[in-house]
Amino acid sequence: GRFYLNSIFVAVLTTFGQVSTSALSAYAFARLKFPGRDKIFFAYLATMMIPGAVTMIPVFMLLQSLGWIDTYKAVILPPIFTAYGTFMLRQFFLTLPKDLEDAAKIDGCSYFGIFWRILLPLSKPALATLTTFTFMGNWMSFMWPLIVLNSHEKFTLPVGLAYFQSLHNTDWTLLMAGSLMMIFPILLLFIFNQRYFVEGIKLSGIKG
Repeated sequence: GRFYLNSIFVAVLTTFGQVSTSALSAYAFARLKFPGRDKIFFAYLATMMIPGAVTMIPVFMLLQSLGWIDTYKAVILPPIFTAYGTFMLRQFFLTLPKDLEDAAKIDGCSYFGIFWRILLPLSKPALATLTTFTFMGNWMSFMWPLIVLNSHEKFTLPVGLAYFQSLHNTDWTLLMAGSLMMIFPILLLFIFNQRYFVEGIKLSGIKG
């Protein structure tokens, strides 16, 4: 039960952070004009080509110098920024008509107001897709929590299952039961967001 609560806590906060930072940065790269915007975006996008194993040790050393090892901050904060989510939402924002944005500016709406009241409500399919993929990745994450967490009470479910496996000498019945329990949150999230996937397909067909 403790492993389950830890996984929910970590996955929800990390997913919220990733979607929030991706939406804000995607809005800046898609709608705002500032010097070097495209160059900064391509440099940020280039970080996707760097393997995670290359940055794992430097990030660990940084967290160790901050005294964050064996804390929830070490699991939640490093993955919050993602170039994939920024790229995905930026491409979706570029497909939205600028007429709505111009009308909002005439009415005196601020940049953040345009983002919050116009772009985000129109981007529910993209946000639902990113939320689902991000939650799945964080929920199933094993290597990074295993590296930065040492306390048994802070283990997430994937790490806990590995510990549980060695503790009971690989009792496959109990291990499969625990693995099945891991699927439920992802399945519920997919069922909840499925209507947004269908809505996105309908919008794409109308635009086509």
